[in-house]
Amino acid sequence: MKTMKIGIMNRDEFRRRTIAIAKGDYRPAADEPKVWFDSVESMSQMLSTRNLELLRIIGEHKPQSLGELSSITGRKKESLSRTIKKMSEYGLVSIKEGPRHSKIPELVAEGFEVRLM
Repeated sequence: MKTMKIGIMNRDEFRRRTIAIAKGDYRPAADEPKVWFDSVESMSQMLSTRNLELLRIIGEHKPQSLGELSSITGRKKESLSRTIKKMSEYGLVSIKEGPRHSKIPELVAEGFEVRLM
């Protein structure tokens, strides 16, 4: 597994950066973060102690469905589904389709490196 680089940049700066990339005026370095949050607060919500524990459980137990993850964690499946979807949007987990359309959460990174921009 890898260490994921996470960046924190306000929305206006991120918008300017994205436009510069699209125009070809800026090319991100290979070591720049791929995952961005617009504030320390939004990052801390996503990477709360509870969610970090959830990521650890996914990595250790490798659940084969959200139902199995719900059983392991004691969290409601509906709540887990929303959390896992949001984590997937940030690239923290990937969601594979399993048998009978089950959703299999998979850990993307073992650790995080945070960079303020």
